[in-house]
Amino acid sequence: MTDLTGLIKSYDVRGIVGEQLTEGIARAIGAAFADTIVLPEGATSVVIGHDMRDSGPGLAAAVAAGLQDRGVDVVRIGLCSTDGLYHATGALDMPGVMVTASHNPAAYNGMKMCRSRARAVGENTGLGLVRDRATRYVDDGVPVEDERGTVSDRDMIRDYGEFLRSLVPLDGIRPLKVVVDAGNAMAGYTVPAVLESAAGLAALPLEIVPLYFELDGTFPNHEPNPLEEENLRDLQKAVVEHGADLGLAFDGDADRCFVVDERGAVVRASAITALVGLREAARVRADGGTATVIHNLISSRAVPELLGADGITTVRSRVGHSFIKALMADNDAVFGGEHSAHFYFRDFFYADSGMLAALHVMAALGQQDGPLSEMLADYDPYTASGEINSTVADVASALDRIRASFGARDGVTLDEMDGLTVDHWGAEPRWWFNVRPSGTEPLLRLNVEAADADTMEAVRDDALAVIREA
Repeated sequence: MTDLTGLIKSYDVRGIVGEQLTEGIARAIGAAFADTIVLPEGATSVVIGHDMRDSGPGLAAAVAAGLQDRGVDVVRIGLCSTDGLYHATGALDMPGVMVTASHNPAAYNGMKMCRSRARAVGENTGLGLVRDRATRYVDDGVPVEDERGTVSDRDMIRDYGEFLRSLVPLDGIRPLKVVVDAGNAMAGYTVPAVLESAAGLAALPLEIVPLYFELDGTFPNHEPNPLEEENLRDLQKAVVEHGADLGLAFDGDADRCFVVDERGAVVRASAITALVGLREAARVRADGGTATVIHNLISSRAVPELLGADGITTVRSRVGHSFIKALMADNDAVFGGEHSAHFYFRDFFYADSGMLAALHVMAALGQQDGPLSEMLADYDPYTASGEINSTVADVASALDRIRASFGARDGVTLDEMDGLTVDHWGAEPRWWFNVRPSGTEPLLRLNVEAADADTMEAVRDDALAVIREA
């Protein structure tokens, strides 16, 4: 019996093309998506897009064929970012499949699936059902309806750009010079369409300095993963050399956005969460509403502090888009942010959009005269370690060691919402850390934050010593 557990994961489909993911398997997944998600919800059509990887068109065609086999019509929008696909599922009110491996290396591809209006399909919201049905179809073949579904093509890039611009207008800002590192990935397609006039939209007061806009799924310059520091170095250098106001880096499918200030310093995603959360809350309040903002538990403590001081309700979430999207909908939250630079918007179908976050940053900067570093100085007051991975022989034993070592210390509280969070923020010196297991590897992921650098380093080294104890 075929085993698809290594391919169809908790949040999406992702694997090595030709080994874990073939066009035959993609066809089975498309048919399974039709039978377990699309048809039971009364939908009759699915929108499909793909990124710039060489395997994208073939895999997208295979998914479409599987959907058609089960009698579902397909609307192909071709090249798009993941948030472009989310926009299409909202604008067309139909489920969607995005063929992408996000920031993974060139050998990979995969899929992100959603219901209409970008509602998540994850392990606990249908993806497990898709995996089980797809396994059966790989082994036994896909049953074909007497009347297969149809295929049509639609260009959505201009609609996508217009929609984003309507949410965050940039027309009245001061002129900004912006370096953008697309990493040879989908931002090379979406940035000219949204921030420039490639899709026929009016020019904005932006001078875009492009880095690696040529679409190339082999990623000849660097992997499209801005979470890794080495993948931001070209952007940091270019911002300083060009005297730019800021730099933007997008990941492979352009649903995440990372920001570099005018000095070439990387801006923490938590600072962007605080900035955009305050902006979105102010907009809602201006119309007489109340505002809730979601943040994941790895976000800086500055996020709930700054938003709470402004009277905004904040809700803490587990890490992962399916969790934060569910909380967004349950709380009717106006905005949500993750430490990994996923930013979610109520007005964007509760989904994440790197481009919309970028528009907010540029709007805020362009509405005042100072540099970005000065504007964000109060949004990032603490020191963080970043995510540190440790390979361990026994994840459960390592977590037990952390509980035993830190749990009895004065002023410490523990919680297990997601992994293990050790909290000393209510006492001096202020610090906290979270340790989470990887879902696929024998790894523990450590994130530490403290009120000052010396404390952060001491706690980081202490925690790593316990985690890595032989």
